[in-house]
Amino acid sequence: MTATKQRSLARESSHQIIAGGSAGLVEICLMHPLDVVKTRFQIQRGTSDPNSYKNLGDCFRTIFRNEGIYGFYKGIMPPILAETPKRAVKFFTFEQYKKLLALTPLSTGLALSVAGLGSGLTEAIVVNPFEVVKVSLQANRDSFKEQPSSFGQARRIINAEGFGLKGLNKGLTSTLGRHGVFNMIYFGFYFNVKDAIPASQDPTLEFMRKFAIGLTSGTISSCVNIPFDVAKSRIQGPQPVPGEIKYRTCFQTMGLVYREEGYLALYKGLVPKIMRLGPGGAVMLLVYEYVSGWLQENW
Repeated sequence: MTATKQRSLARESSHQIIAGGSAGLVEICLMHPLDVVKTRFQIQRGTSDPNSYKNLGDCFRTIFRNEGIYGFYKGIMPPILAETPKRAVKFFTFEQYKKLLALTPLSTGLALSVAGLGSGLTEAIVVNPFEVVKVSLQANRDSFKEQPSSFGQARRIINAEGFGLKGLNKGLTSTLGRHGVFNMIYFGFYFNVKDAIPASQDPTLEFMRKFAIGLTSGTISSCVNIPFDVAKSRIQGPQPVPGEIKYRTCFQTMGLVYREEGYLALYKGLVPKIMRLGPGGAVMLLVYEYVSGWLQENW
């Protein structure tokens, strides 16, 4: 490989990493309060839970009243620390898997979905320890000033349970399912539909076209993968009885939630999840495309 080609590949990779990291940072700063609300709904165990929220509005009011405005930003440090590398991994690996799959006999549409699946599984491995810390902080209902720091919480988890599947990598299977399914639909739907709908010469209409496709992509992906998300929150969040592990594995947790709370319990937190990842999914893809385009023109 020539030095010129090596520099070209390094530049292309750096564009993907910087654009992906930028997309993740913008999305998390805008949408994190909805992630806190989603997690609170997912970890509550039916109407018998004394801390149960009546509805979405009640959840927002209760958090604001008891924990203040900063309560909506609990657990934001782990995703901020993780979002840049996480989204960089998401978009970079998607582009690499897409290149590899172009060499196979798979159709272009299917290859995009499989590349999304691969990027999601890779992303999940990187992000799961941060998710464990984030969920444990979001589940804490104390005042923001009274809760431990992200690093303090991570140390507590490591000291108590270690780095393995009972500690900092708890709920890995659920995270793999959540990210794999989401990215498979997210990338597959967005790029297939975007290619099918003609582009507009009007910059505003073109922006709206991409935003609408991204919004739809994020919404559909959220609806399909949320049972994995609920299982992840139950496994990584506080157990019903301290010292007793009730939620152990992904599908065992899904089955338990279904038997005890019904089918709809697997869709807890769907509304705030869609409110976050519908527009958030559109924001990420648009930021990625525009930052990537700017880098290609200027660097």
